[in-house]
Amino acid sequence: MALAMAFLVGLLMIGVVVVLFAGLIGVARGGGDPERSNRLMRWRVILQAAAIALFLLLLWILKS
Repeated sequence: MALAMAFLVGLLMIGVVVVLFAGLIGVARGGGDPERSNRLMRWRVILQAAAIALFLLLLWILKS
């Protein structure tokens, strides 16, 4: 159980980095679609929240 959760936390962290860089590249190019940029940053926040929540749950499981 803990191994599967650790794997999911890792996947979510990779997802956060991918979405972050996709948003940063769009902003760096300039003249991009602001709606797309907002959507990417919204997804980044959602993925970060999920990663933190699962990480805390994993710590709680490992503690007990």
